[in-house]
Amino acid sequence: GSRVFEVKGRRSGHPRRTPVNLLRLDGAEYLVAARGQTEWVRNVRAAGGRAELLKGRRRQPIRVEEMADADKPAVLRAYLERWKFEVGMFFEGVGPDSTDAELAAIAGRHPVFRLVPA
Repeated sequence: GSRVFEVKGRRSGHPRRTPVNLLRLDGAEYLVAARGQTEWVRNVRAAGGRAELLKGRRRQPIRVEEMADADKPAVLRAYLERWKFEVGMFFEGVGPDSTDAELAAIAGRHPVFRLVPA
């Protein structure tokens, strides 16, 4: 599930790469910013959601749409079920067994993007 996310830097215009954990859920794919409002989040917002996912030599042009906080709990739960061993420390004690209310309380601190065909 790990990929390299490449997006144009908002200041430099140069490609910026970040390792990400891709989540597949109910036929859709998502990227969760476990560490919050990071540089890759700011860059993809500035790029209008246009980026690429890299796996080995393969490049996949993508477009991402940011999700509203109210729509995030199910995605955050699935993300934590899959990736908690790697990113759990960034979720302030909230885990896959947390209530929807607990997940909703942290949703604003963790941007979630849904991948759409480019």
